[in-house]
Amino acid sequence: REAGESFEQCLARELHEELGVKVSVGGLFEEVTHAYPEKTVHLKFFLCRLADGEPQPLGCAAVKWIGRAELSQHEFPAADQQLLERLGRETELW
Repeated sequence: REAGESFEQCLARELHEELGVKVSVGGLFEEVTHAYPEKTVHLKFFLCRLADGEPQPLGCAAVKWIGRAELSQHEFPAADQQLLERLGRETELW
C-alpha cells in the first residue's frame, strides 16, 4: 500500500496497473492469516465488480476467467484454501 491509501484504494489501483481494468470495490469478503515456513502472510479478499475494461496481462504472465466449478482444476497457494472453501459455499457474492 502507498502512504495514506486504504486497502480498497490499493486494490483498485493495483488491478488497474496490473490488469488494465477499473473496478468497484465492495466489502471485505474474507480475511486470512497463514503461516508458511519462511513467513506469515495476512490476506484481505474484497468483492469487486468489473467497471471498465477487459483484463490484460500487463504486470503478470497470463489472465484467465474461471467459474467456481473450475477452481479445483487449478493450483492455488496454501494461504488461499480458506477463501476457496468459502467461495464453494456461497450462493451469491454481490
